[in-house]
Formats: sequence, structure tokens, C-alpha cells
Amino acid sequence: MSSPSRRQFFAGALATVAGASVARAALAGLPEPVIQTSVATAPPLVPHTGRPYNPVVTLNGWTLPWRMNQGVKEFHLVAEPVVREVAPGFKVNMWGYNGQSPGPTIEVVEGDRVRLFVTNRLPEHTTVHWHGQRLPSGMDGVGGLTQPHIPVGKTFVYEFEARRPGTFMYHPHADEMVQMAMGMMGMWITHPKTPHPHIGEVDRDFCFLLNAFDVEPGSKTPKVNTMTDFNIWCWNSRVFPAIDSLNVRLNDKVRIRVGNLTMTNHPIHVHGHEFTVTGTDGGPTPPASRWPEVTVDVAVGQMRQVEFVADELGDWAFHCHKSHHTMGAMGHAVPTMIGVDHRGLVGKIQKVVSDYMLMGERGMADMGEMEMPIPDNTAPMMSGTGPFGALEMGGMFSVLKVRKDQKPGDYSDQGWFQHPAGSVAREYTGPVGQPLRPPNGTTPSAAPSQKPLATAPLQARKPHAHGGH
Repeated sequence: MSSPSRRQFFAGALATVAGASVARAALAGLPEPVIQTSVATAPPLVPHTGRPYNPVVTLNGWTLPWRMNQGVKEFHLVAEPVVREVAPGFKVNMWGYNGQSPGPTIEVVEGDRVRLFVTNRLPEHTTVHWHGQRLPSGMDGVGGLTQPHIPVGKTFVYEFEARRPGTFMYHPHADEMVQMAMGMMGMWITHPKTPHPHIGEVDRDFCFLLNAFDVEPGSKTPKVNTMTDFNIWCWNSRVFPAIDSLNVRLNDKVRIRVGNLTMTNHPIHVHGHEFTVTGTDGGPTPPASRWPEVTVDVAVGQMRQVEFVADELGDWAFHCHKSHHTMGAMGHAVPTMIGVDHRGLVGKIQKVVSDYMLMGERGMADMGEMEMPIPDNTAPMMSGTGPFGALEMGGMFSVLKVRKDQKPGDYSDQGWFQHPAGSVAREYTGPVGQPLRPPNGTTPSAAPSQKPLATAPLQARKPHAHGGH
């Protein structure tokens, strides 16, 4: 993990207790809130104190450091406005935690006593809900129901035991439509403290959140009143090609944990491999309930944990299978222009609008190679490129890179896959025969083994006027 860009220390600050009582040691001084602004995928944070565990890697994110205080694992979250680079040249005003949206991943071990300080630097009150956790009601983070809201400038403290292993999230339960639409969310991983019958060991463990925003071209702040009409589809507030690849070693056992805090479902699909769903936000799934898949639907508010053996070398697409979620910023009012003859029209329009460009006459594939002028601070559309040209993808898309020489613990990108000779689809230059077609006005005859279906007279019965038989 790159060094935090700035650190602030709130020694001796008074913590307002949310819900149940908290040990006096919690009030002696807050742990230093670590702030991170890098958009790169940080290396795993190997635990230096507390129970040992195999850490996760957060795609385009990082894990929050902690301190041990008399046997309690203490974290400090700062809810604050942030600026997130969603793609190079495209930055969005968001709300998040500790300099980022999503906030840092929190990693603990089953049985850990956890104390979380939350400082509110937003312009309005907030809370934090620990999605999927078993905990005292007063620590659940629902403003007005289980606790008072955290006022602007105040610090609350939550304390509970991480009672079960699994993949979870955190997000506000205060003014949710605004705060979640502005990017306030993060991941929580609870590792098992002992070998678990339903949780296997893996070589690589990735996690990320699905999130979405409505940002008009040229603007920087999401439209928070949008309920379903989003145009920026992200993994951890990044869009392809700005989403890092998942870099693994051949025959690694890989786990990927995905959480969905958008307003629609996402069928997450991986190429070249089959996986099994080994966990949800309800916990690990029993092995007898698993079956092979290549796509898993992650509904709103759900977590899905999938595992597979990366036993096929290459660069494999990994993406949401909703096509408009892998495209980028598009307007829903754009008409379909396929088949429309623009000849003679473009020049006339360019006399009035000098930067007018032809769009959609033959489909939208040309958009992947065109450098179309767009307003400043606008997400590029279909701008990814690969070793063979335009990838014509954006949004919720990445690449699973399986390599023989990827060393254990090394998550760096080794570049594009070098395909063995003769293993790439290529143009066929041999003879091409004419396809067989039936003569005009006729239909293909039935195969000899097929017999025409017997027909029966069709009879219609009308009900009696008064419902009789």
C-alpha cells in the first residue's frame, strides 16, 4: 500500500457512545485515522498484531490499518467529502471514508472484539450500518431507530464482537439516497479463526463493490435524486479501462468477493473458467449446495463469494453481463441510426457544428476507435484497448490474467498474454462455398425420418349465455 498522503491525529478527543456502553479505555484517545488517496490496488495488508489471517486484496482499494488496545482491535473511519478519480481525466465529487470512495476494507478475525471510531466531517449527520453483522441492536447503525445520528463534527464509537466469518459491507443508514448515491460504502471481511469446514484455503483473495453514479457529461457531482437512471457503472468507483486487472498464477485457487450497492442486479461473468458460489452475506454455503457456474447474479444489497482454480493460461474477460453496464456514459435519448444514409449530410452539419461526428450508421463499434471530442471531466465511452485493438468496453469490466510466472504474493500486472503460435483466431483464406438455400417460394423438405404432424379439426365452443353446461 502506498504511503498515506496525509495523517491526522485526534489524541484525547471525546467519543460519543453509540448504543451500549463502551470500555473507558476507548475514551483515552482515538487511533490515528489513516487517509489514502491513491486509486491503485494496494498489496495485501499482512497482519502485524492480533490473530493471523490470509489477507484480501481490494481491487483499486486498500485495507484500513488498526491498533490493538488491551485486546480490542480499534479502527478509525472518517466520513468526509472526497474526490475520486473514476478514470484518467474524469474526477467526481463524492462522499466517502478516509479519503476514498469506497472506503477502506476492514479485515478482522472471527471472535475479535472490534471498536470502530467514526468521525463525521460531512455537511450533514450520518451513521454507519454494519451490513450482515450479528451485533447488539444499539450498534446496528440505523439513525433514529437504534442510535442518535452522528452530528457534524462529532465522533461516535461502535463496539461489538465479529461473531461469524464471511463477506460483509458497511454503509450509512442516514439520508441513504444521498449518502450512498454519493459513494459512502466499504467492504468488511471477517476471516475464520480456525479451519472451517465450509471455508477453504485460497492462494488469491480479491474483493470489490459494485456501485453506480449519475454524472452528467462535463460535471463533477452525482445527481443524488436519480433513483434508477444511472450512467456511470463502476467497480469500486472505477470504470474500465481504469479498473485494475486480477493477476494470478497458473493453478492458483482464486476467491472473488463481490458486493452490490447499486440500484439494480448485476450478472457477473468470467471467461475461460467455471466457479462455484461458496458464500453469501449470510455466510459460507455448504458444499452440497454448490454447482458450477460461469455467471452469478448479484442482487441489490447482496454479497456473492465465488471460487475457482485458474488453470487456463491467458487474458480472460471478467465483467457484468448487462451490455450497457460495460459501455460508459450514454444518453437514453440517443436515436438508433443503423442503416441511415448520412452521405452529403455530415459536411452540411459541420458548417454549423464544426466538431460534429458521424455516429451509429453501422452500429456503435466505431466509437471504440474514434477520439470523439467530449466535455472536460467526462467519462470516456468504450475506450479500452487491448493487444489487438479497441476493446469496445467500459464500465464494469476487467481482465483475469493467468500466468505461469506470476510469483506467489505478487499482484503486479505482467502485461498482455503472449499467445502460443497458431492459438489466436485468424482470417480464413481458403475456398468458401455458397450456402445451401431452398428455391424461392419453397420451404425445405422434411428429413426422411420425419413425418408430417397429423392434423385434427379445430372446434370452438361458446359458453352458454347464463353460464350453463
